[in-house]
This record gives sequence, C-alpha cells and structure tokens, in this order.
Amino acid sequence: MAAVNKQLAKANALQGDIWRQAVAAVRTEGAPLQAAVLVLPALNAMIDITTTRTMAAQLHPPGVVYFMLFALPLACALLAGYGMVGKSRSWLHILCFAFVIAVTVYVTVDIEYPRLGVHPGRCLRPGSGGSAK
Repeated sequence: MAAVNKQLAKANALQGDIWRQAVAAVRTEGAPLQAAVLVLPALNAMIDITTTRTMAAQLHPPGVVYFMLFALPLACALLAGYGMVGKSRSWLHILCFAFVIAVTVYVTVDIEYPRLGVHPGRCLRPGSGGSAK
C-alpha cells in the first residue's frame, strides 16, 4: 500500500504541474481567448475522473456485507434442503441452485475486487498484460 500511496502522490504532483502549466499557457499574451474555455474544463475533468477512480478503488463495503453475502446462500440452502425432505431429489435443481449461488457470490466479489479475480486482463498495471479497452 505504501507503493500505491507513493504513486498517487506522484500522480497528484504531476496533475498540479500540468494544471499550473495549462493556466500559465492560456494566460500568455497572444493566446486565443477560447483556449481557456476549451483546455481548462477538459483538464479539470481529467483530474476529477482520476480522483473518482482512486476513491472508488479505496472504498469497499463493510465486512458485514460480505458476511451476509456468504451467510444468505447457506441459509437458502438450508431452507431448500429442509423443504425437500421426504420428496424425491431433483439433481438438476440442486446443481442449478448451487451454480447460481456460487456465480452470484463470485461475480459480486470480482466486481468489488477485480484484481483478485481470474480476469488478469482487467488489471491495468504496466507490464501486467492488461489493456485499457
């Protein structure tokens, strides 16, 4: 996490430098009047989206949400098993239920922590083989 914080500080410093240079460039003598209207809002949007992305990567749901994410399927399986007592078992329904619950839990966790999943292509670190598509 220390390396991440170091890179974030470096990125923030670069953004500050870019902002100062852009403001100085649009204020120079001979610069078109429309330059400030075109350049500064676009640059501000770029800086805002990096801040939004950083905050989204650092904020996660509380632990109780994950506890419920795993406890609820167990409770559903218990109730479904209790409801099937004395009846013939339908293995298709049992396997479909287990599959749907497992995929739901996996997708939920994978969306929240994409770098932990089996999709290394979504990891955008340099040299990771990921892409920014």
